[in-house]
Amino acid sequence: MSNPSSSHYFARGNTARGAHFLYRSAFHGLNKIFILTGPPGTGKSTAIRNLADSLLDAGQHVQQFHSPLRPDELDGIIATELKVGIVDGRVCEGISGIEMGEIAYINFEEAVDRRLLFPQHQETIESLNIKLADAYAKAYESFLTALRIHDEWEKYYIESMDFVKADQVTQNLIQDLFTGHETDTPTVGRHLFFGAATPKGALDFIQQLTAPLERRIFIKGRPGSGKSTLLKKLAASAETNGIEVQVFHCGFDPNSLDMLIFPQLSIAIFDSTAPHEYFPNRSGDEILDMYALTMTSGTDEAYATEISAIKERYSAKMKEATSHLLFAADIDSQIKAYYVAATNFSVIEECKLHLQSELNELLSDLIIGTKSYV
Repeated sequence: MSNPSSSHYFARGNTARGAHFLYRSAFHGLNKIFILTGPPGTGKSTAIRNLADSLLDAGQHVQQFHSPLRPDELDGIIATELKVGIVDGRVCEGISGIEMGEIAYINFEEAVDRRLLFPQHQETIESLNIKLADAYAKAYESFLTALRIHDEWEKYYIESMDFVKADQVTQNLIQDLFTGHETDTPTVGRHLFFGAATPKGALDFIQQLTAPLERRIFIKGRPGSGKSTLLKKLAASAETNGIEVQVFHCGFDPNSLDMLIFPQLSIAIFDSTAPHEYFPNRSGDEILDMYALTMTSGTDEAYATEISAIKERYSAKMKEATSHLLFAADIDSQIKAYYVAATNFSVIEECKLHLQSELNELLSDLIIGTKSYV
């Protein structure tokens, strides 16, 4: 299995269940986490990106956690070998409850010259923050409505589902994937997102995350054909049998699962339907068609008219939600602009140099072997 220099994820999402955070699991087990505090526009994401680049230049593997509002920006990173995380404190809800090593706060707010934020600026920022919260609330409401429409869609297929066959598919897979790899020590899955709803629509890192793996199983099917249930049962079995598993939640409905990666087995199995539809294109790729294996033949045709109408309503609501996220991104940019204008970036540079110095020291310890971070 090849070892790419970086892996890309999301650990928060704008979902039908509201803002959803997976940082507690994603950052679990690290020796140290640097939490960057301060308002938007103070250069936290840029500093995180620069630190990621310096780690990559030093030959380190970096896990990059992208912003769902601006996927080209980073919310956080993990230096894998060092077991060190760096994250924007505004987005990492739940992280302080992790059982782990040291948490250090780096205060970027010290760079903000409050004298340059006049009372009228403060009033405008407060007004914009209210609009931002409202834009997010409307996006979540639209996503939830879309989920309810999706539930209607699923019903047509659930009624045609052979659950005995679906369970047999699951049991066969468990035997196929895990036999001979079991251990006596149960594991705990690591929970992540491979994609997110963004202002430009759905975005995912499936291809990048699965590229190094020897075997990829593309699950095909329809809404309600048991894809998420299959993945949940596989994840539970992996944990029981002591097999390391990365558990990827659906960026639309985090109560559902969309992918599992078993790093030690070099295997991925994932829901390969829209909006993250891919097809086998190399050796080691295979399709698992839940529709063909578990559904009454002709279900698509029997309910074609009803399903077509549901698809249209669903698509319209998803577009509506995306438009609210686009509005949120615009408002967020306006808020940032006020803080950018009031920020002394030489102070930010000092914060970044302090972080770089800390990382260099840890890298030095790792290289000379005085401490073990692996």
